[in-house]
Amino acid sequence: MGEKRDYYEVLGVGRNASQEEIKRAFRRLAFKYHPDRNKDPDAEEKFKEISEAYAVLSDKEKRARYDQFGHAGITGAYTQEDIFRGVDFSSIFRDFGFGEDLFSRIFGDMFGGGFGGFQTTFHKRRGPIRGRDLETRIEITLEQAVFGAEVELSLRRGERCSRCGGTGAEPGSNIVSCPQCGGTGQIQRRSQSLFGSMITVTTCPRCNGRGESPEKPCRACGGSGIETRRRKLKVSIPKGVEDGVYLTLRGQGEAGPFGGPSGDLYVEVRVKPHPYFVRKGNDIIYEATISFPQAALGAEIEVPVLGGAEVVRIPPGTQNGDVIRLKGRGVPGRFGRGDQLVYVTIEVPKKLTRRQRELIAELAKELGRKKRLF
Repeated sequence: MGEKRDYYEVLGVGRNASQEEIKRAFRRLAFKYHPDRNKDPDAEEKFKEISEAYAVLSDKEKRARYDQFGHAGITGAYTQEDIFRGVDFSSIFRDFGFGEDLFSRIFGDMFGGGFGGFQTTFHKRRGPIRGRDLETRIEITLEQAVFGAEVELSLRRGERCSRCGGTGAEPGSNIVSCPQCGGTGQIQRRSQSLFGSMITVTTCPRCNGRGESPEKPCRACGGSGIETRRRKLKVSIPKGVEDGVYLTLRGQGEAGPFGGPSGDLYVEVRVKPHPYFVRKGNDIIYEATISFPQAALGAEIEVPVLGGAEVVRIPPGTQNGDVIRLKGRGVPGRFGRGDQLVYVTIEVPKKLTRRQRELIAELAKELGRKKRLF
């Protein structure tokens, strides 16, 4: 990789972002570029980049050094291993439902074939396991973005198995201590390397860290407690929403295994291009084309506005590029509604009749007598 990008730019947050905003941005990007679900060849490098940015910005001391000295303040004070030391990734990746051996696989090359002597904050899972977060996209019109709307979307997601109720056990059978991990929820593997003996602790793949497993797996879900179904959901679009915003639907992600709580659904809002309008902040831009006589003499024209039409007065002597402001015809915002800006374009005819030429020539003579060019 070349020169490192600014950590705030990597996560897409401002320099004054709160810790919650930083964590939320990292969760979204980590979900997008997680190598277990994103097969793009560059996904792993992007995942490393956002993980390093989060490791620095989520730590008060490291963030302060970075804000003051930039990347030099981090590389001069911490080894690559120190940057990641003590960072709590477990709660985030546990929510995704991916294996917690992720860092042993992805970051092994950074630390000589493993994490070496330092311990990440991956622990045995206790209690219900949260389901994976999901991400989807919807397209809406500019009118829906301005006035708000209720939009229906369709997605496939894992839901609690209807046969076993989410326990993973065939009805009539029991939940027993996991035979693979002995009820600990973890699998330990010892290996030898040039750096000495290393113990790798990973989540038990059979029970997903719960320490328990079905005595007889459910025939419908194979013991996972999860069935995949297609669902239609209604999404409330708030007034004034901008293109590219993510809406969070709590508890609408995948169901947690073995009866655990559901994850969240992140909905990216994309606003379709409008045939007449362009949005700029809370203002709406419209281009009105008028003739030279209308510009010179003044006129009244009808222009489209959001939700209807409005008659606009063109003052005499209007120039090409002049702007007429329609107050309160824009997008609702925190401090009131924006305006519609009507940009005036004067149309010059490309073809003229003989009579039109004579009239314009006469006008040119008349104007020439009254005003010299220099």
